[in-house]
Amino acid sequence: MSTVDWRSLPDRRPLVTLSSVVVACILLGAAGGLITAPQIETWYSTLDKPGFTPPSWVFGPVWTVLYALQGLAAWLVWKAGLDRRRVRIALALFTIQFVLNLAWSPAFFGLESPILGLAVIVPLWIAIVATIGTAARVERRAAALLVPYLAWVSFATALNYAIWTLN
Repeated sequence: MSTVDWRSLPDRRPLVTLSSVVVACILLGAAGGLITAPQIETWYSTLDKPGFTPPSWVFGPVWTVLYALQGLAAWLVWKAGLDRRRVRIALALFTIQFVLNLAWSPAFFGLESPILGLAVIVPLWIAIVATIGTAARVERRAAALLVPYLAWVSFATALNYAIWTLN
């Protein structure tokens, strides 16, 4: 009978921590959508929207990918070492932008208020820019992973503004 020398196996901890962070970001992000789903189906469907509004089915897959990219970016920054001040600052900004992201759905959909949505999404956009800037000083790949998120939130800001002006 042979025994396995566990020390000779690859270290799987990075994969476990990466998976945990990515899944946590996706689940937390999805929670906001689930909480406000009734307003999406009722209130949002009655609003006047600009011609550049994507079909409803686009939002779920896009946000899932973006939350996964956020998780990967946060993990790359975290992996650089919490003992580094730049890492702690980048993760603090990441947390701020993530909280603002989670606050947008309740503000816009939950309270049925495009103007409150704007009041959240503009600081969110600024926080994402700051997060990208600080992440770039720690891990350039992490910053690059957040660029599609910034692009989508830029689009969402324009959409939010257009909905506010049309209604």
